[in-house]
Amino acid sequence: MTFLQLQQRLLEHLRLRVQSGEATERGLARLAGVSQPHLHNVLKGKRLLSVEMADEILRNLQIGVLDLIQPADIERWRERKSR
Repeated sequence: MTFLQLQQRLLEHLRLRVQSGEATERGLARLAGVSQPHLHNVLKGKRLLSVEMADEILRNLQIGVLDLIQPADIERWRERKSR
């Protein structure tokens, strides 16, 4: 799994939280230390998610990198490593 894939997983996780009503863009923006319009553009793919913003979101939402990894990802990694 690459950093870019992890970044995309985090963005998808955030989009799902907003869509489900569990979080708001405004609330997530506050946690990330950015404006709501900036976060909106990040979630829409018009701006990049910075490492600093990702760190703030992960820390404040208490999401670990392992929360973004799926069992199939681990299996693929193990298969590649055993070759």
